[in-house]
Amino acid sequence: MILLALANPPASQPPGSQFSYVPLLLMIVAIFYFIVILPTRKQKQQESMLNALKPGEKIIINPGIFATVVGVDKDSVVVRVDDHTKIRVLKSAVAGPQQSPAESTKEKR
Repeated sequence: MILLALANPPASQPPGSQFSYVPLLLMIVAIFYFIVILPTRKQKQQESMLNALKPGEKIIINPGIFATVVGVDKDSVVVRVDDHTKIRVLKSAVAGPQQSPAESTKEKR
């Protein structure tokens, strides 16, 4: 008798709602966006910036070295870091363009 009572829930309790899984589904979509889609966009932006490098542009190399582009090859960039010092670095070592202090304060706002 106890087993029969547990097997059949009372009729007064409503069954699970059709929309009970919507928040879980939204969380899965959000996680997918931040893990897969967003890094892909950032990678494409970095690649387009590297392909657009031209001599004379001021850049920052990953260790934090400020440099000016002198020449661009397929996989590397020749940069001038001082008056008579030129070095060749991989394009993947370029962190991005140099920004003036005014530009960096605008981005923080």
